[in-house]
Amino acid sequence: MTVLDFLVLLVVASICGAIGQALVGYSIGGCLVSSVVGFVGALIGGWLGRVFGLPEILAVSIGGQSFPVLWSIIGSAVLVAFLGLLRRSTSFNY
Repeated sequence: MTVLDFLVLLVVASICGAIGQALVGYSIGGCLVSSVVGFVGALIGGWLGRVFGLPEILAVSIGGQSFPVLWSIIGSAVLVAFLGLLRRSTSFNY
């Protein structure tokens, strides 16, 4: 994998993470956090797809590596929703 392939993969993961955050309606950070959410979302989404026996839909091949875009978006949304539940702020209005 070349540096250009890695940068393209980083951009695709960032877009997937941002879409996942937008679907849930909760943002946990900026552009770098979106790329991390996209990569972790790809792992979570790929695992969910394998557990339920679903095929890879909309997979992009970057540098010989397959990146599941749809599963990354779904996994990102699940991750952000879970983190949103954990980090729910408690504000007391007296």
